[in-house]
Amino acid sequence: MQPADFGLLNPAWAATPAATTASDAAFAQAMLDVEAAWARVQAKAGLCTAEDAAAITAVARVELYDLAALAERGPDGANALIPLLGMMRKQLAAEGAPAGASATLHRGATSQDIIDSALQLMAARTRTIVLADVRRAGTGLARLATEHAMTPAVARSLTQHALPTTFGLRAANWLSALTASARNLEQVSLPLQWGGAVGTLASLKQKLGELDPEATGAELDDKIHALTAELAVELGLTAPLAPWHTNRTPVVELGSTLAALVAALGSMGADVLTASRPEIAEVSEPREEGKGGSSAMPQKQNPVLSVLLRNAALTAPAHVSSLFLAAGTAVDERPDGGWHTEWAALRELLRLAGGAAAHAATLIEGLQVHPDALARNMALSGDLLVSERVSTVLAPLLGKDRVQSLVRSSLGTCETLRALLRVALPVEDFSDAQLASLLDPLEYLGATGSIINRICADFSAWKES
Repeated sequence: MQPADFGLLNPAWAATPAATTASDAAFAQAMLDVEAAWARVQAKAGLCTAEDAAAITAVARVELYDLAALAERGPDGANALIPLLGMMRKQLAAEGAPAGASATLHRGATSQDIIDSALQLMAARTRTIVLADVRRAGTGLARLATEHAMTPAVARSLTQHALPTTFGLRAANWLSALTASARNLEQVSLPLQWGGAVGTLASLKQKLGELDPEATGAELDDKIHALTAELAVELGLTAPLAPWHTNRTPVVELGSTLAALVAALGSMGADVLTASRPEIAEVSEPREEGKGGSSAMPQKQNPVLSVLLRNAALTAPAHVSSLFLAAGTAVDERPDGGWHTEWAALRELLRLAGGAAAHAATLIEGLQVHPDALARNMALSGDLLVSERVSTVLAPLLGKDRVQSLVRSSLGTCETLRALLRVALPVEDFSDAQLASLLDPLEYLGATGSIINRICADFSAWKES
C-alpha cells in the first residue's frame, strides 16, 4: 500500500489544485528550492563556485528522491529536512558534483530556516491559485448581484422572516466578505526565514569573516543582511527584518487569513444549502454529470459543492487553534514540539482554502436563482413583512400601540394587515394609493442599490489591482 495522502477522507480539497501545490511532493520541492536558491546566492557572493551552485540546483528535483523513504526517516531527526540533506549529498556524489558542492549545501543554515521558508514558499504558490479561483467566484457573485439587484426576496433574521431585501444584495454581501478576506490574503506577508542555528547567523558571519579578514563587524553584518535579502528575492518571498525563529506571528497571521477566507466561503455555502432545500427552493446548484448523486436514492441531487464549503469552514478553526496554541507555548530558540505542530496545521489550511475557493468558483458560476420561489416565500409573510415601515409611518396617525395591536391581530387571525389598516385609517387621511405604496416591499429596500454598487466596485478595484 502506498503511504501517500490522496485526500480520500478530505473531499473539501481532494482533486483540486491545492491538493497538488500543498502536497508532500510540493513541500519537498519547496525545501529543495530553498537549498538551491541559497547555493546560487552564495555563488553570486563568492562563497562558492558557480559549478557548486549548478550541481546543487541540478539535484534539487523532487523526482530524484523516494518520499516514502524520506518520511520513514523523518522521525529520526523530528523533521524531513535532515534526511533530505543526506539524500542530496548522496545524489551529488553519484552525479560527480564538484567537491565544494557538499560543503556549499546548507551552509550557515539550519533545519528551521529551510522548513519555515519552504512552508512560506508553498504558501506563496498555493496563494496564487487560491486568488485566481477567488476572482472567478467574485466575478460570478458580482454578476448575480447586478442581475438580481431588484429581484425581491425575504431577509431572514434568526431564521425568521424579517424585512424585504433582494437576492442581488444577498449575493453582494457574500461578495463583500469574499473581497475583504481575499484582499487580506493577498497582502499577508510571506517572509523568508534565515537565522542559522539559533537565529544569530553566527556561522555565516564566521565564513564571511574568513573570506574578508579586513572587514569590520558592521560590514560583515551588512553583507549578511544583503545575502538574506537576495535569497528572499530569489525565492519571491518577503525579506525579513530579522530572523523569526522565536516569533511565530508570520505563521499565525497566514493561518488566520486562510481561515477567514474559508469562513467567508463557508457562510455562503451554508446560505446556499438552506436556500436549496426543496421546501424553499430559491436556488439550485449547477448540475454536472456524476456529481451530487446519492448512492441509494436515485431522485436526490445533493448540493455537494455547498456541502464541501461547509465542511471546510467547520474544519479550519481547529487548525487555526493549533497554530495559536503552538505560538503561545513556543519556548527557547526552537520550540520543543510547538514548531512541529505548525506544519500539518498550516498545510491543511492551505489545502482547505484552495479547495474551498475552487468549489466556490464552480458553484457561483453555475448557481441557478429562482425568482418565483423567492417571491412565493416572501409572500408567506404578506403585508407583515413591512410592519417596521408601517409602524414608523402610521404611528403619528394611529398611535404606536394601535399599530402594534393591528399587527398582532393580523398575526392571530386570517385577516391581512392591509384590510385591518384600511378599516382603521380614514380614506381622506390615507388613500388606497398611499396604502398600497406603504405596503409595497419594493418601496422599502433602503439603500440596497447603492450598497450593491459599492460592493461590486470594491471587488472590481481589488480584482484589477
